[in-house]
Amino acid sequence: MTREIFGLLEGYMLSQTDDAAHDREHIYRVLYNALDIANCEGGADLDVLIAACLLHDVGRREQFADPAVCHARVGAEKAHRFLLENGFSEDFAARVRDAVRTHRFRANDPPVSAEAKILFDADKLDAAGTMGIARTLNYKGQVGDALYVLGPDGLPSDGAGDGVNTFFNEYNIKLRKLYDRFYTKRGRELAEARRASAQAFYEALLSECRRPYLAGRGLLEAALRETVKKAED
Repeated sequence: MTREIFGLLEGYMLSQTDDAAHDREHIYRVLYNALDIANCEGGADLDVLIAACLLHDVGRREQFADPAVCHARVGAEKAHRFLLENGFSEDFAARVRDAVRTHRFRANDPPVSAEAKILFDADKLDAAGTMGIARTLNYKGQVGDALYVLGPDGLPSDGAGDGVNTFFNEYNIKLRKLYDRFYTKRGRELAEARRASAQAFYEALLSECRRPYLAGRGLLEAALRETVKKAED
């Protein structure tokens, strides 16, 4: 890939990027991770891979405006159209489109090609470890989701099975499960090195969220009783 072509793709990516959790630096990290994986795994067309990495989140704007939209599917069609309009072959554009379309964790559309599997792993790697937690907290803040909700016991829920779009719920339905979903050996190795830090952060944050409720509710009740007692005296 020439610098001129890279610049063309990069320019389009930058024009479509305005989500702080999926910003240009996320794109570059995914690209760098992908090149690392490809270097170890082999078998990938680097031109297709680089283009797919740069364009994999160009549908984020549409999903941010309407959460019912799948950014991977919208982005795949946008990438395909952009490439054709700029003189790339149908074969190249289709291979990039397929990689972009299948990079999403939740979609029931698994990657098939070497480039698609590497993109999937590189993108999921940026959702692993404490980096993934930081980006999730960033995104949750943007869309106005809470850190947690209270469970039946009146304590902050750990997010497992409560079905509410909180950080703790996102950790349980996605971040915790990432590590068994990598397609490449190198991707699994890089992700596994991050697992412990993410688990430790989650457990520490949950503990810190619950501690004030455990101590503070009793203190509040005692203070309110004291106020009533003084008023009666």
